[in-house]
Amino acid sequence: MTIPFYQIVGRHSGVHLLILAGVHGDEYEPIGAVRQLSQGLSSEELTGKLTLVPIVNIPAFERISRTGPDGLDLARTFPGNPNGSPTEQIAATMTEMIRSADFLIDLHTGGLAARVAPLAGYLLHDRPEIRARQRGMAEAFNLPIVWGTDSRLNGRTLSVARDADVPAIYAEWGGGGGCQPEGVAQYVQGCRNVMRSLGMLEQPRPSRQVQYIVEDFRKESGVLQKNYLAEQAGYFEPICQLHDHVDIGQTLGWIFPVDLSPAIRVTSRQQGMIILLRAIPATQPGDFLAVILEASGPGEFRYE
Repeated sequence: MTIPFYQIVGRHSGVHLLILAGVHGDEYEPIGAVRQLSQGLSSEELTGKLTLVPIVNIPAFERISRTGPDGLDLARTFPGNPNGSPTEQIAATMTEMIRSADFLIDLHTGGLAARVAPLAGYLLHDRPEIRARQRGMAEAFNLPIVWGTDSRLNGRTLSVARDADVPAIYAEWGGGGGCQPEGVAQYVQGCRNVMRSLGMLEQPRPSRQVQYIVEDFRKESGVLQKNYLAEQAGYFEPICQLHDHVDIGQTLGWIFPVDLSPAIRVTSRQQGMIILLRAIPATQPGDFLAVILEASGPGEFRYE
């Protein structure tokens, strides 16, 4: 399957960085950022090679949806199948692109359904030198949260990079519909920051914005869709906000069932900061409602 991309080759040889947007079709800040990067960088200022894919999942984008017409989540379908469904074919094409790169950045948002606090994340690779390189990339991206999570997760762009020993990070910023200019600007700057750290660009070092560094080796850490799931169809009304700090047992919100049965209280099982919150009130059983980063305050945290 053919996926349109930009490529800028610098005047001097160097590393090859691949930047992806639009893995999910309802995430717009990444698409805007990659478009701006394609227009704002020239071969004269670049060392190495930069490949930019503004919309990886065109079928999902055309449907204004997280998934394509085959119903598969591309971010769970890698390495794909060149003879499979459209999503599997896209995954297979992107797998080859990832394997051909030296470094990877994959940009995301919470899509239509959720809002996510700005963060840069990576898998806790078994090889310490790659893990350290990824952590350095995530810190260089310079969003408030740096999050290292379970390296055993499969089906993702980052798991393809993991298996190919390609240092890789992903980023999350916002969501809930539309395209916020602030998110686009922070993504453009974050990518440029990483390019600077890789020796691809010359630009001033930015002031440090990182506040939290969390490395969580526990099983399935970093899976945003498995936390605080709706028990019943209804209307979700949160009583907290993104970035709020909560304690164990604290009420996050209520689900008001469509059959007018008693409201269901959603209670925190963790102490930390809310980094994802559902943006669409309508819920079905199993829909994700919130994610809490286990960090009591700014600093470094490690969980085995």
